[in-house]
Amino acid sequence: MAARLLPVLLAVLLAGLAVLAGAGSAGAHAALTGSDPQQDSVVEQAPKEVSLTFSEQIAVDEDAIRVLDPAGNRVDTEETPRSLGSGGAQYAVKLRAGLPDGTFTVAYQVVSADSHPVAGAFTFSIGAPSETSAAVPDQASGGGAVGALYGIARYLSYAGFTLLVGGAAFVLACWPRGAAVRPMQRLVAFSWVGLTAATLAMLLLRGPYAGSGKLGDVFDLEVLGGVLETKTGAALVSRLLLLAAAALFVAVLFGAYARREDPKERRDLTFGLAIGGTVVAAGLAATWALSEHASTGLQAGVAMPVDVLHLLAVAAWLGGLTALLVALYRGPAVERAAVQRFSRVAFGSVVVLALTGLYQSWRQVGSWSALTGTSYGQLLLVKIGLVALLVAVAGLSRRWTGRLGEAPGDAGSPGPEGEGASAPDSAEPVTDSAPDAGDGERTEAVVAAAETSEGAEGGRPAAVQGAEAETGTPVAESAATARVPVQADPAREAQLRRQREAASAATRKKRRDGDSERSGLRRSVLLEAGIAVVVLAVTTVLTTTEPGRTEEEAAAGASASAAQQQGPVSLTVPFDTGGKDGKGTVLLDVDPGRSGDNALHVYVQDPAKEPLDVPEVKVALTLKAQELGPLTAPLERISEGHWSTTGVQIPLAGSWTVAVTVRTSDIDQVTVSKNARIG
Repeated sequence: MAARLLPVLLAVLLAGLAVLAGAGSAGAHAALTGSDPQQDSVVEQAPKEVSLTFSEQIAVDEDAIRVLDPAGNRVDTEETPRSLGSGGAQYAVKLRAGLPDGTFTVAYQVVSADSHPVAGAFTFSIGAPSETSAAVPDQASGGGAVGALYGIARYLSYAGFTLLVGGAAFVLACWPRGAAVRPMQRLVAFSWVGLTAATLAMLLLRGPYAGSGKLGDVFDLEVLGGVLETKTGAALVSRLLLLAAAALFVAVLFGAYARREDPKERRDLTFGLAIGGTVVAAGLAATWALSEHASTGLQAGVAMPVDVLHLLAVAAWLGGLTALLVALYRGPAVERAAVQRFSRVAFGSVVVLALTGLYQSWRQVGSWSALTGTSYGQLLLVKIGLVALLVAVAGLSRRWTGRLGEAPGDAGSPGPEGEGASAPDSAEPVTDSAPDAGDGERTEAVVAAAETSEGAEGGRPAAVQGAEAETGTPVAESAATARVPVQADPAREAQLRRQREAASAATRKKRRDGDSERSGLRRSVLLEAGIAVVVLAVTTVLTTTEPGRTEEEAAAGASASAAQQQGPVSLTVPFDTGGKDGKGTVLLDVDPGRSGDNALHVYVQDPAKEPLDVPEVKVALTLKAQELGPLTAPLERISEGHWSTTGVQIPLAGSWTVAVTVRTSDIDQVTVSKNARIG
């Protein structure tokens, strides 16, 4: 397989590198990209509302955005946030009137369009920064015990879908005889049960996962009702309905189909199962595509069907691989034709996976920097490496399959009709005439039956005594192996039947394990399945990780916001020295308002906002958080009411306390201060 896949994968890889190199930006996982007021900003007057802007459409409830004062009390009107347009990506909450100066906390908890909860908090200040005791819940949305359980259920749902669809497809397309094999029946049935249970668990956990994070809310009907009104809730309910149809498919596959012997009827039933199974499988895959990453962001109309194809290819390859592993280890000898058919199915699946995965990677990553510098991109590189390793091991399996086809006297060679194997199917009962039953066992059964027959004399069967009387010659004890129409002991017959079945199974296992080609194939398929488990785990983590595109967009938005905040810092500080003409206002500008070298301008105005000439003005800056300062700024009088200096060094960015001392006479002086974020 590796030799055939190599040219295709190289072409896809080169195309992918070209696409990644020239990709633009887009989003697929909500992130806060802006706010008004801005994070860490200081505003002169209390705003009437607070607005948040996200990278994609979000869902909100009445507690989605909360604004807390320095004491931790809510100061918003506690109404459901109103949309400001922008495709449902911008929402605002109104604030109460008369808010005091100080630092306020904005906490948000929303659900992005791709079903993932997004939570966070930031602060802004009115007038001047202050100490705040506002407490934001430590329980992050989507974390804790609920998040762990939801993640486990998500993984089990992916695994259940993969094994259900892949196992059924393996039986129907590659190994029809497997429909009557008990281990194959158990694999598909348990997969259906696992997927159903995981879906129910996700439905119950969804409310706490996206909201409170409390396990106690799992069985809250009001919370569950809210979940059913969301896109994710509708997708989970649809999945449960489709699983009911899948149960009917499984019942027919391992019931009527397994028992069908007429070739024409079997072909007709195969066609019906193939059509119906494909529709159900595509519907199940669509429940993920319509509610997660593919449903939002760039080219969603193309991304959703591509995601469906991707999931179906994963199931056909990895689920079929697991089914083959079960057949090799637990079932009867698998004929080489079935293994070769699966090899072709796996090849087609890998090609589809490469193409659809390339497109998905472009949508979610989009640039070289996002591929190597974000968590999503790094996980994607890990997944690509694991898939490459999986393909390499598949090449080893391909070589074992080729040897299997060349082996003379293959234990799994097709029977007269091309489907049976020379070894009897373990799912079929073994009769008394089974070829695997030993002659010694049959002798013991007949002797035991003869010994219980009526008319035995002296411990010898009546039939033997009669034969001796007619011929005059004693009959050897071994002659008792002839079948005697006597009544057997049911318990003894059952015991012997179990012994014969065990001996038959042991014979088949010995013959199967003694085939070096099949043993090598089993080992390589087992290694493939082990890598596939890790691939599925990485894929599950990827579905809950913020895509590289969005992470870079959010970082760019934060940088733009920071750049907007840079620039001259302006403060207005009223003062009153208590003497004649002692009232006024100090206007202070720090330019460029960041760490390093700054210029300081101070303007003193009277109540009429005219320049006020005062004898002296002093300015000192203190960064209390780092115990820096006070740093004095030697001001020089430029003109009436205007004082200035250059070369003021701000060593660190942070919330600085700016203290201004104004002297209006020889005895009238006051020091006023205000906090400002510089840098």
